[in-house]
Amino acid sequence: MSNTIDFTEGCTILVDKPYTWTSFDVVNKIRWNLKQKLGVKKIKVGHAGTLDPLATGLLIICIGKHTKLIDQLMGGEKTYTGTILVGKTTPSYDLETEYNEAFPTDHITPEMVEEVRKTFIGEQQQIPPIFSAKQIDGKRAYDLARAGKEIVMKSNTIHISDFKISMARFPEIDFEISCSKGTYIRSIAYDFGKALQSGGVLTDLRRTQSGELSIENAKSVDDWIVEIRKDSETLE
Repeated sequence: MSNTIDFTEGCTILVDKPYTWTSFDVVNKIRWNLKQKLGVKKIKVGHAGTLDPLATGLLIICIGKHTKLIDQLMGGEKTYTGTILVGKTTPSYDLETEYNEAFPTDHITPEMVEEVRKTFIGEQQQIPPIFSAKQIDGKRAYDLARAGKEIVMKSNTIHISDFKISMARFPEIDFEISCSKGTYIRSIAYDFGKALQSGGVLTDLRRTQSGELSIENAKSVDDWIVEIRKDSETLE
């Protein structure tokens, strides 16, 4: 980024989202600093594709007129790296909730894991986690789940173009996956464990690519705030 960028006219920045932050936390932090330094009461800031609080990595932030590009930017294929712990499950399919069941893993062989991996390649139907931001009758699924409401999630069509795994740390399985918009990696972890006649929970997740945009070009929230404060002097 150079000092000629005009945030009020519009720009897109790439943020490396911190662990435990929501995507909205990042948007709020960037928006607040822009409002303070540009001396404006309002400025449009949005993100192109949510990341769960326990995920890190590439979050695309659109500012000003670039918020019109959000739908376009969200449509690209996403790439993630992460870890699936085989043999356990949680209600949220990740570590947001406590382990609720344990399953045997002694029967699982590298050949079995490879056969299961192959079944995830291509187009398929996926049921989102109940602890997700999916709208159900005007309410977020995770709000209903946390309130103890019974939820029936509808399946979505997704596409996985690449799925690499490593069993070097089994029962932890490290992976890299490239998939379509709307794919829930937590559901991949749960379904993978189930296909192994066991359990599966996502213990680590990082987004490294979204369309043509890469984590290699992203900056931390703190680094972007430094840039905003520095550059804004030329914009006020």
